[in-house]
Amino acid sequence: MTDSDSTPTASGTPYRAGFVSFVGRPNVGKSTLTNALVGQKVAITSSKPQTTRRAIRGIVHRPDGQVIIVDTPGVHRPRTLLGERLNDLVQSTLGDVDVIGFCVPANEPIGPGDRFINDTLDQYPRAKKVAIVTKIDRTSKDKVGEQLLAVSRLRDWDSIIPTSGTKGLQLEDLLGEITSLLPESPQLYDSSAVTEETDEERISELIREAALEGVRDELPHSLAVVIEDIVEPDEDDAADGPLRIFANLFVERDSQKAIVIGHKGERLKDVGSRARVEIESLLGGRHVYLNIRVKVAKEWQRDPKQLGRLGF
Repeated sequence: MTDSDSTPTASGTPYRAGFVSFVGRPNVGKSTLTNALVGQKVAITSSKPQTTRRAIRGIVHRPDGQVIIVDTPGVHRPRTLLGERLNDLVQSTLGDVDVIGFCVPANEPIGPGDRFINDTLDQYPRAKKVAIVTKIDRTSKDKVGEQLLAVSRLRDWDSIIPTSGTKGLQLEDLLGEITSLLPESPQLYDSSAVTEETDEERISELIREAALEGVRDELPHSLAVVIEDIVEPDEDDAADGPLRIFANLFVERDSQKAIVIGHKGERLKDVGSRARVEIESLLGGRHVYLNIRVKVAKEWQRDPKQLGRLGF
């Protein structure tokens, strides 16, 4: 953090800084949008719903302000204790932010889930409300226009912005609108900061992201990753020795363990290869040795003790 004064910007407008959280149904593009705005990967993405499990902070630095994005899990009707805790996390986060961005995809009609989330926004009167129509690259301009009109009927928004995180469309407009709604404030984070996530947290998420790809529909929620140890190379081979990372990938049943490992271990080997590429990129090109062990923690999503051990 930094204590720099809240001085006017070069344009003469006051400097603003604060927190924004994106909410919406699972898989509406919140994490993709977060990464696009920050300019690097701070939240994992997947086609599987409920990929995000923590309130991940990404920090955007602008001449006129600092936007701290809190990317939350998708709001859903919970079926497990994990689901209840994820919803509680969303609610506690929304009580603290300055702006709430309600994300609705352009290519899907507004449904009961969207209306449910929109209704919950009334619980947070302090926050400004922005509607964000995501994935505008996935449908026609006419459909985007229809969706903007439909969203406008939900409530009196402070702003409505159409965007695409994957194509980088209208991101500057969105950031400008969000910044203008933040309170006047000194800079809250150092200019070099892009996330509050530690390297260990980001590494565990990258392994989970690699494991999520290609698994059966019932498996995503059953996956959890814990970093067991990170070992620096010995002094003798520090110049070219790999950073050794030992991770445990937890599932809930033996049958799921077999799915993750795959025939003769091929699937787990593929997970490790793809995760290692992302981890080495995160660590600035450092050579990494990655060891992943698949373990069974029976029904961990419903067990308070096991949820605690796995960081929930």
